[in-house]
Amino acid sequence: MQAIARRLGRHSLKPSATAAILSFDSSFNPYFHHYNGADNPRYASNLTARGTGHIVRKGTGGRSSVSGIIATVFGATGFLGRYLVQRLAKMGSQVLVPFRGSEDSHRHLKLMGDLGQIVPMQYNPRDENSIKAVMAKANVVINLIGREYETRNYSFEEVNHHMAEQLAMIAKEHGGIMRFIQVSCLGASPSSPSRMLRAKAAGEEALLQEIPEATVMRPAAMIGTEDRVLNPWAHFAKNYGFLPLIGEGTTKIQPVYVVDVASAIIAALKDDGSCMGKVYELGGPEIFTVHELAELMFDVIREWPRYVKIPFPVAKAIAMPREVLLKKVPFPMPTPRIFNLDAIEALTTDTLVSKDALTFDDLGIAPHKLKGYPVEFLIQYRKGGPKYGSTVSEKVSPESWP
Repeated sequence: MQAIARRLGRHSLKPSATAAILSFDSSFNPYFHHYNGADNPRYASNLTARGTGHIVRKGTGGRSSVSGIIATVFGATGFLGRYLVQRLAKMGSQVLVPFRGSEDSHRHLKLMGDLGQIVPMQYNPRDENSIKAVMAKANVVINLIGREYETRNYSFEEVNHHMAEQLAMIAKEHGGIMRFIQVSCLGASPSSPSRMLRAKAAGEEALLQEIPEATVMRPAAMIGTEDRVLNPWAHFAKNYGFLPLIGEGTTKIQPVYVVDVASAIIAALKDDGSCMGKVYELGGPEIFTVHELAELMFDVIREWPRYVKIPFPVAKAIAMPREVLLKKVPFPMPTPRIFNLDAIEALTTDTLVSKDALTFDDLGIAPHKLKGYPVEFLIQYRKGGPKYGSTVSEKVSPESWP
């Protein structure tokens, strides 16, 4: 409006002209009245009703466009977060990135969007006013917060259950949140042997009680450059020459490429509201046993497969000391990698997509098979460099070496 006034000179605008400009501004920006405190109170109404249409505005596209999405992504500094923020920024969305750690924790995200589109905001997850501040201008909330191990400060229940419930309550009071997406875990169930998966199930239930229109995504174990599955395995095998195979490696899993999970979340935002109130189980197109996935890892790093089979009771005994000493010693305990007690409990049962569940197909996405590009990052663990050695599936002749 200041620019329009300058163009018209020093003459004041007539009342009719002012009304026309305000009408144009409100029609151009659907959230104009919300931000200027008009008819919609800030903390009064619930989520937008089901099926109200697409949230994404159509335009030129690209990171310099305006998609209409202002998303607060809790847990954006984690593994899945960087891929989701990149997808949101690529389509011209503004992303509010709550962080509680170092100023460097979000530095890699700022390059993903146009100038001013990635907005880091420091917050305290235990402070309700802090959460309200990072959610104040958003119309989309995505919760990626999760932890597969406990620390001295945060338990499974607080991270995976109580935080999700708190975010849902605040989003419900907000009045301008159009979509809420909760990222849970495949296998989340009140009867799971894993405490984390039980806490995830409780978080889903609490969320849907507060916001029945929320969308829940349950990804399987995610594979990617910064993953916590193949990276620890390859690191252990490289340093010690073998890989512990817990429970003889017979447990069936359905790992998924992390980029596909990010694509599923974006697809849920782009739809016409049909994804609201639904639960999606996101597993890869292939089912592996733990032993078969380890074979794929050894094939890529070009090492001879060597295993030490460890029964579940022995593996639990190895992992137990950390859990016993976690809150009894005055210093932080190391992060568990291979021998994580709760992950060992989860491995006692198969983790697969249910037969009648909504999947990638219902979102119009064809997930990638793991063999190939999704596991190409493992070449960093080849002891002789990317061209070292050969496998049955991939032969490299000495003449092709640089």
